[in-house]
Amino acid sequence: MTAMTPGTVLITGPTGGLGRETTLALARRAEAERPDLLLVGRPGKSLSAVASEARAEGAVVHDIGADLARLSDVRAAASTVSELVAAGRTRPLRGLIGNAGLMSVDTHAASADGYELTFAVNYLAHAQLIDDLRNQFSSPARIVLVGSNTYHQNIFRKMLRVAPAHWRDPIEMAHPLPAHEPASMERSGIAYSDSKLAILYYAHELQRHLPDGVTVAVFEPGFMPGTGLSRAFGGPALQRIGQAIQAIPGVSSPARSGPLLASVAADARWAHLKGGAFVVKNAERPVRPFAHDRIREQQLWAATAQLLRTPSRS
Repeated sequence: MTAMTPGTVLITGPTGGLGRETTLALARRAEAERPDLLLVGRPGKSLSAVASEARAEGAVVHDIGADLARLSDVRAAASTVSELVAAGRTRPLRGLIGNAGLMSVDTHAASADGYELTFAVNYLAHAQLIDDLRNQFSSPARIVLVGSNTYHQNIFRKMLRVAPAHWRDPIEMAHPLPAHEPASMERSGIAYSDSKLAILYYAHELQRHLPDGVTVAVFEPGFMPGTGLSRAFGGPALQRIGQAIQAIPGVSSPARSGPLLASVAADARWAHLKGGAFVVKNAERPVRPFAHDRIREQQLWAATAQLLRTPSRS
């Protein structure tokens, strides 16, 4: 399959699960189609290890340590990327995969900037990174954000007690749960789903602010039992069950979904995607009507600018 114009792809959260498998899938591409890789993640042995694995596959790799729960780290990472591109130490930036994410069990937890931790890492960190790098992309370029169908609830997610999004003022969503209100798994699930609905709204609005040739898509890897989200909901027991379920053909896993995410970021098959098009594993799918809302998208865009400019200290 023909790839997009070779260049550099940045990926957040490359150290484990989906991020690691996506990184290695990109590194294993044929030499003529293999991008340089910028790996942005928490500094330490795991980041060094995946960078070494990708280099062993033949890729040019720069690992950039950053705590995505700290916006100053995100800004510093973007500055490093800009310096690498300007100095010619890496090829033109043609892709960004916003993969990093978490689901905080306790929605009282705050990022270094005072924001609710799930919203801060899943959404705000990527909005900051993209805003800082908007002028660094060389056309054609793709931004692929990792989303989730948890933004709405179907029968399967209702059985698993996965809470759907509960959209409200983005400034309110960005604040941790007040100390006097009890944390719960339902609140945690809502915070996660809110962050993923925010990604859809943001992707739609972001496309309106990008130059021609830079496109935005959202990728849903499929529910991956045994990984982060199922651990958060069900603990070690569900994790063990999930890992066993992963052996069933057709069930999503990092090993199966990682190459699919790499394909969306780099293959010609997906060159038509734009405007926050939603890809579930290996097929483009429509989102629910409420996930397209121009008023909410504009409000989120304005609120995001405010949040990134004025960190909360409450």
